[in-house]
This record gives sequence, C-alpha cells and structure tokens, in this order.
Amino acid sequence: MHKAAHTIDAVLNPFAYLAARWTPSPRIVQRAAAIAVLMSVVIVVTGGAVRLTGSGLGCDTWPKCTDDSLIVTEAQGFHGAIEFGNRMLTYVLCAAVGGIILAARSAKPWRHSLTKLGWLQFALVMGNAVLGGITVLTGLNPYSVAGHFLLATSLITVTTITWQRTREGDGAPRPRVPGPVRKLSWALIATTLVLIAAGTVVTGSGPHAGDKSEIKRMPFDWATTAHVHAIAAWLVCALGVAMWLVLRVVDAPADTRARARDLLVVLLAQGAIGYVQFFTSLPEALVAVHMLGSCLVWISVLRVALSLRERSAEPVGTPARDAAELSAV
Repeated sequence: MHKAAHTIDAVLNPFAYLAARWTPSPRIVQRAAAIAVLMSVVIVVTGGAVRLTGSGLGCDTWPKCTDDSLIVTEAQGFHGAIEFGNRMLTYVLCAAVGGIILAARSAKPWRHSLTKLGWLQFALVMGNAVLGGITVLTGLNPYSVAGHFLLATSLITVTTITWQRTREGDGAPRPRVPGPVRKLSWALIATTLVLIAAGTVVTGSGPHAGDKSEIKRMPFDWATTAHVHAIAAWLVCALGVAMWLVLRVVDAPADTRARARDLLVVLLAQGAIGYVQFFTSLPEALVAVHMLGSCLVWISVLRVALSLRERSAEPVGTPARDAAELSAV
C-alpha cells in the first residue's frame, strides 16, 4: 500500500517526488544550464546545415516525415536523413531543457526563478517546433524561416540568462558600473538585434533557399541587404570597442572587462568570416561557421550586459553597498 502511494505521487507530481529524493549540488545545476545553452546553439547550427545542404524539404510534411511514415524512409535518401536528424535533435534539446527544470526544482532551497526560466525555455522550444512545422508545410516560406531563426535566438537568450542566474543569488540586482555604461550596454543589445534581424533578410533573399526546387525568396536585392547587414555589423563593432574602452576608464571589475574583451574577439572573427564568405560567393561551410558566430556574438553581448550587475543571495531589500551612488552617476 505504501509503495502504491509513492507510485501515485510520482505520477501526479513527478517534480516534487524527485525533489524530495534528490538534491543536486550548485555545480550540477550550473552544468545543466550550460548544457541547455550548448544545445540551443547546436540546434541553430544543425538547422543551418539542413538549409545549406538543400534538405529543408527532405521530409515531405510535418509532424510526420511522409504522409505514410513517421520516420524517414530509404526513398528520401540523404536529404531526408538530414532533415529528420535535425528533427530528432529537438528531443535532445528538450532533454537538456528538462534537465535544468528538474535540477532547479530539486535544488535546496528551491529557486522558483530558475524553474520559471526553465519552463520558458521549454515553451520556446515547443513554439519553435510548431513554427518549424509551419515552415515545412508552407514550402520553406522565407519569412517563416526568418521567424524560426529569431525564435531560436530567443531561446539562446533565455538559456544564457538562466546559465548566468545559476551562478548568482536571487537578491535584487545591484549595478557594478555607472549608469551611462549600462545605457551603452542597452544600445549594444539593440544594435545587435538589428544586426541579427538584418542577417535573416540577407538569408531570405540569398541563394541558399534550403531546397533545390523553386523556393520563394524575399523580394530584396541580396547585395544591398548584405551591405546593410555589414553597416549594422560595423556599428556593433564600434559599440563593442566603446564598451571595452569605457569599462577600462571606469575601472570596472576584472570579469566585466574580460567579457568585453571576449566580445571584441568574437566580433572580429565573425566580421572576417562575413567578408570572406561575401567575396567567395557564400560557400556552404563558411555560411555554417557564420551562423555559429551569430550565436556566439549574441551570447557574448548578453554576457557583457549581465556582468554589469550582480545578485547576491541576500533577500530583496537588503542595503547594497554603493548602489545608490552608482545609480546616481
């Protein structure tokens, strides 16, 4: 009878049941969050591989792979295997997101903020899975493809924030730098978002449609959109350099300056790759690396912004040293 009661509890509330029997260390929670970040990047890069190999319609429909088969068939060949493999990676991503949800729920004390961020990750994964299905059903509509990438970028945003939150407390955020520096960070974030959005337009109007058939493209001149994208990239680079210099002037904490340095390195590498691929007619391998670079640029920008404030384990309302002084600058 006692065993049956435990079984019922496990079915009705599996999260509470696991939390009562497992207490992960802070390091385990951090690793679970890091794995979710990694998988959110992997799913973007493998999604790019689907498009770059012309396998976007390797599976004829969605959620099945064909009208008669849930999985890829031999008749669909290489392209079907690539597209179906990317779909299967969504389950790996779900497992990674489930890992941070379970770890956050089982940690002692229970940090509700981490659990909420984990469930937000799950909602974004499910939403993007549905949007991916719509993309297939609409024959790789370029606007749907762009939305698919932007939603994946949203997932990277939440997984990165979650990763940072696992390494700090739930106290009120306290600034570590003067107010104008934080405003510069917001400008950097906004400009990077414009850069990423412009990149989706370059993709939507460019030659890599995702399938060898006649795929509708965005009605923009590809070279012009690429130049607009490059201008946005130069603005991001300028703001990145400005952030690096300003953080040195205000004598920001060493880890914050290190995040700004990392951002500059990633930006320089991404810019070099972008120009090489432009002048070499967009070779698939470089485009894939550029997609990876896009993810790393966004993560680096977020890490700079998140390093400008800190959260202690102190309850909200605890006086923070120099907070008022920093806020007034």
